[in-house]
Amino acid sequence: MLVWGSFIGLIIIFLALDLGVFHKHEHVIKSKEASIWTAVWVTVALSFSGVIYWLFSNNIIDNPTGLTPNDAVLKYITGYLIELSLSVDNVFVIAVIFSAFKIPAIYQHRVLFWGILGAIVFRAVMIVFGVALITKFDWIIYVFGVFLLYTAFKMLKSDNSEFDPKKSFVFKRLKKIYPITASINGHDFFVKRMGVTAATPLFVALVIIELTDILFALDSIPAILAITADPFIVFSSNILAILGLRSMYFLISRMLEKFRYINYSLVVILAFVGLKMLFSHHIEIPEWVSLTVISVSLVGGIIFSLLITEEKGE
Repeated sequence: MLVWGSFIGLIIIFLALDLGVFHKHEHVIKSKEASIWTAVWVTVALSFSGVIYWLFSNNIIDNPTGLTPNDAVLKYITGYLIELSLSVDNVFVIAVIFSAFKIPAIYQHRVLFWGILGAIVFRAVMIVFGVALITKFDWIIYVFGVFLLYTAFKMLKSDNSEFDPKKSFVFKRLKKIYPITASINGHDFFVKRMGVTAATPLFVALVIIELTDILFALDSIPAILAITADPFIVFSSNILAILGLRSMYFLISRMLEKFRYINYSLVVILAFVGLKMLFSHHIEIPEWVSLTVISVSLVGGIIFSLLITEEKGE
C-alpha cells in the first residue's frame, strides 16, 4: 500500500505543479511549448521504468504474477506505448469537441486538466475491475480478445463520418437536465444570470470529453491487460500515458491531417493484442515481440502518412 500511496501522491504533485505553477496563468499553448512538455512527460514515463525495475528486483511491491524485474520493465514500457498510441483517437475527438463548442485555445488546457483528473479516477476503477475479472475468471481474457478484434475491424471499416458532439446522446440529455448557455464567461464552467445557474460550453465540452474517454478506455485497458495482469504495472503505465495526453493534444492536433493513416497502425496494434489474448493459453509471445510490433506499427503509420502526403503534394 505504501508504493501505491506514494505513486498516487506523486501524480497529485504533478497535477498540482501543472495547474498551480507551470500553467497558473492561462495562455495559448504553442507547438514549441507543447513539444517540450510532451518530451518531459515521455521522459518521466520512460524513466519510471527504472522505478519498476527497482521495485521488482527488491521485492518491495506485491508480485502476484511472478514477474522478473526485466519482464516487469518490458511489460510496463509495452503497456505505456499501447496507451500512448491509442490516445491518438482521443486527440482527434477532443479536437472535434473543442471546435464544435468553439472553446477558445486559451481555455483548452484548463478543460483538459479537469478531464484528465476525472479520467484518472474512472480508469483506476476500471483497471481494478478488469484485473479482478481476469484473476478470477480465466475465460474473460477471450471475451476481451474478441472485443479488441471487433474494435479493430470496426476501425478498419470506418467510413470516416464526422462526429458531431452537438448531436450526441450525452449533449441532448445534458440539455434536458441542466440549463446550458451558449456564451463563454472566461474560464468559468458555470455562470449565474437572472438567478439561474447555467453550464457554459466549457463544462459541456468537459463532460463529453470525460465520457468519450471512458469509451476509449474500454479499448485501451483490455489491451494493456493482454500484456500483464499486474495491477501496479497496468495502473502506472496507463496513468502516466494519460498525464501526457494534454501536451500531446496541443502538439499533434494541428497535424492530424498529416497523420491520417495512423489509424491503420491502431488497427494492427488492436488486432495483434486481441489475437495475443485469444491464444494466450496456447502460445507464449515474448514481450520483446509485442514491443516490436507496437513500435513498428506506430513508426510505419507515421512514415506512410508522410510519404502519401508528399506524393499528393507533388
